Amino acid sequence: MKREQLYSGKAKTIYATDDPDALISEFRNSLTAFNGEKKGEMEKKGYYNSQISKKLFEMLEEKGIRTHFIKMLSDIEMLVRKVEIIKIEVIVRNIAAGSITRKYPIEEGIVFESPVLVFDYKSDEFGDPMLNDDIALTLGLATREEIATIRKLALRINELLVPYLDERGILLPDFKLEFGRINGEIILADEISCDTCRFWDKETKRSMDKDVFRFDKGDISKAYEEVARRIVPEIFE
Repeated sequence: MKREQLYSGKAKTIYATDDPDALISEFRNSLTAFNGEKKGEMEKKGYYNSQISKKLFEMLEEKGIRTHFIKMLSDIEMLVRKVEIIKIEVIVRNIAAGSITRKYPIEEGIVFESPVLVFDYKSDEFGDPMLNDDIALTLGLATREEIATIRKLALRINELLVPYLDERGILLPDFKLEFGRINGEIILADEISCDTCRFWDKETKRSMDKDVFRFDKGDISKAYEEVARRIVPEIFE
């Protein structure tokens, strides 16, 4: 049963449950970009993101990646394992896009020979600055062994997602992951959705993710719906 609200983020609200080891993650229709400077609402956004995340979590679980996903309680409410979130945002980059093309002499669209892993400090107060291992250790965010595990998991998740999405006509230039601790084990948390991934149409390279909202590239609702139709077509039947 849903209990008190514990946290409300940019796109999800977290609630306690009767089970001390489980939480409810409610996906909202809120849209934010540029650290909350740009805001909006989109009908069915929470629904599409929750269903996409569910499907991708289930696929990863089948391939041996443990996640915090337990089951769906409603169209937008996900029952998840309670984890201690590690304050490291892991960005896996396969194709140059976004901030890496603004901060470095790297042309957008360049396909990297091997994935580029970037760690950011998960902190609105400090603007999510980039981390290296030494800074992460100094801040006490994770041990050296945990950082190695996070790298290994992130790369394995990428190995699984890229061909899965490619079969559905979607390129994965980059995406953000968050991990948490549960009984000494590091597992995948948060979500995998149009909010946390760059999804490009395989043929046209057209954005089908939050960049449509960020940069006014078109109809954000149609973009999210199209991704949902390709990943979870069963919800439209």
